[in-house]
Amino acid sequence: MIDHKHQDIDAATGTATTGHEWDGIKELNTPLPKWWLYVLYATMIWSVGYWILYPAIPLPSGATRGILGWSMRSAVTQDLAELRADRAPMVNELNKSTLQQIASDPKLAEFARAYGHSAFGVNCAPCHGANGQGSKGYPNLTADRWLWGGTLDQISATITHGARYGDPDGHQGDMPAWGSQGLSKQQIDDVANYVYSLSNKTTDDVSAGKKVFADNCTPCHGADAKGNPDMGAPNLTTKIWLYGGDKDDLIQTITYGRGGHMPAWGAKLDPATIKALTVYVHSLGGGQ
Repeated sequence: MIDHKHQDIDAATGTATTGHEWDGIKELNTPLPKWWLYVLYATMIWSVGYWILYPAIPLPSGATRGILGWSMRSAVTQDLAELRADRAPMVNELNKSTLQQIASDPKLAEFARAYGHSAFGVNCAPCHGANGQGSKGYPNLTADRWLWGGTLDQISATITHGARYGDPDGHQGDMPAWGSQGLSKQQIDDVANYVYSLSNKTTDDVSAGKKVFADNCTPCHGADAKGNPDMGAPNLTTKIWLYGGDKDDLIQTITYGRGGHMPAWGAKLDPATIKALTVYVHSLGGGQ
């Protein structure tokens, strides 16, 4: 309690003090601005109204529901229902149209890319990145280099059936582990030198590795090393590498093999979403 009869007045400001003092510093008894108090009182009244109208007070069996019965889940459910209703006419057009018809119709293609971009962010971005740029072990979809082919139909097949994911119609090819299938460490080193030279300037003699490549690797990668999308064999003459393209990475790949997995999204996504994803992914890397 402040003794108003014996108030101490601060000489510098002429304001009464509270009587509290620390190291010679006195606390002024300055009242709060009225506008600030009115705002505080208004928020208190508003909060009481909020507690009555909306879920607010936690209880052992769950929060109070409020008079309005509002919940974030029901609001999101309603928003999604409205979104599906808005999309329905264009989604129906996707269902009725072939991929080629979608791509040739500017309005439908624009919708498919927007719809596909949304679906990509939810389902594909965790592996391929938000913009399809990929990372080590996950293909870059913006580079116009397609492991299993880059036409609309090929991309659709890859998305629908996946790779090495249990779908009998999915892509099954993989890279053998040559370290346990007949190549010596010297041969692996030689062929790694040769493969490295295909996309990098080098003065090393790679003739030994070229012979190893011709004897063992051409059935998949081709005599020109430009790959085979029917087998998922990558083009080795570019500087785009799924698992890294330096000498150590190449030795690791040749020695132990590779065989990543791609989910079969046809079992999880509806046909319209698959088509939209196909058109969107096709647009990322220029397509074929």
